[in-house]
Amino acid sequence: MEKKNIDRRQFLKCLGAGALAGTAVLGCKSESGTRTANATEGKMTYRTNPSTGDKVSLLGYGCMRWPLMASPEGNGEIIDQEGVNSLVDYALAHGVNYFDTAPPYCRGLSEKATGIALKRHPRDSYFIATKMSNQSFLGKGFSPKQMYDASVEMYRNSFVNLQTDYIDYYLLHIIGIGEGLPSLMERFVDSGLIDFLLEERRLGHIRNLGFSYHGDVKAFDYLLSRHDEIHWDFVQIQMNYVDWKHASGINHNAEYLYKELADRDIPVVVMEPLLGGRLAGLAEHLNLRLKEQRPEDSIAAWAFRFAGSFPKVLTVLSGMTYLEHLQDNLRTFSPLEPCSEEEFALLEDTALMMLQYPSVPCTACQYCMPCPYGIDIPGIFAHYNKCLNEGQITASSQDENYRKARRAFLIGYNRSIPGLRQANHCIACGQCVPHCPQNIKIPQQLQRIDHYVEQLKLSSGQ
Repeated sequence: MEKKNIDRRQFLKCLGAGALAGTAVLGCKSESGTRTANATEGKMTYRTNPSTGDKVSLLGYGCMRWPLMASPEGNGEIIDQEGVNSLVDYALAHGVNYFDTAPPYCRGLSEKATGIALKRHPRDSYFIATKMSNQSFLGKGFSPKQMYDASVEMYRNSFVNLQTDYIDYYLLHIIGIGEGLPSLMERFVDSGLIDFLLEERRLGHIRNLGFSYHGDVKAFDYLLSRHDEIHWDFVQIQMNYVDWKHASGINHNAEYLYKELADRDIPVVVMEPLLGGRLAGLAEHLNLRLKEQRPEDSIAAWAFRFAGSFPKVLTVLSGMTYLEHLQDNLRTFSPLEPCSEEEFALLEDTALMMLQYPSVPCTACQYCMPCPYGIDIPGIFAHYNKCLNEGQITASSQDENYRKARRAFLIGYNRSIPGLRQANHCIACGQCVPHCPQNIKIPQQLQRIDHYVEQLKLSSGQ
């Protein structure tokens, strides 16, 4: 099945008739010749790309968090390819047609796994997005020619891994990190890579050219200043109801980014609508406020509805590791019910209340991994933020619920993070820091959490 297309009868057999009730035929074309969605008619919400006429599902599949399984050789984890295939099949059957990956995702395994899963379906039934992730070449003393050659090799490898001869949406990856504008110039301008990519678009190897942005807003503004020359087909930004007006670290408020793109009629692709999962489950009193308004919706649905409510948004990416995540998001976007003015106000108030809690602004992107000392950096931050949201972080041993909170934090920490991968093993080498798009001072945050853990261990709360 990995080597040849899957026909419709096999597809129905694999998924079961119940999962496919009402599904339209895959890979159809409209009379105008533009590609149409493999839609479950009347359900999934679609947006049209003005550059190409693509009908893109408002829910996009982020391929950064494919399911993993233990390696048969016992030397770590590998992609669960059968699991990926099943998720892709289900997504396509329910109208999702945009799949976003990149060379470093899943520690370099995502592109190949995504290519295997999608190759089993008609090529015109989905859109592939991937990226030039040459930020990994910064700091290596490359000459402009070396940067060009290594980057073009990465570009060619993406075609091989994805088993395709054209890429629908290609991005200059993670613009704005490192030294900001100087890093952008080194990666794409001085090396001549922008000219190369423009020629690839002219030849049809790239159908839409854009960039993804984190960090120094000067880099964002510079690329937009060249829009009349380059004609960006889309731009990907971090956008959610916290970052809309309250972006942290070196990131810029999404309100500004979106307006700049909308004013130029550039379609927007949204990443991190859940802010690394932090908007999927809030502190209990915040959850209750949202549940009172829409009892049937998940907490995550509020964040997705926020992102999808803006008319220039082409698709909203979600890294869906489990089927239940995919199903919940499908309910949100099939069809989308945009937020009302009252709901926008409620979410802004929720964001303001969230800012009172000192959470770590980690989005679990995994760019900091692997740690040379084996520390599970995203896992540690995720546990800390989870306990913070659940009220399991206390300021003093005199707090009324200190003993309960202490026990919950320590037991959960030891269960979710193996001992050798906990924060106390960080030696502050700093290797992770330049890779973080959120500009988190990772060693300092790990030291802070480890200090908190040691305080809990030394006190019984009595």
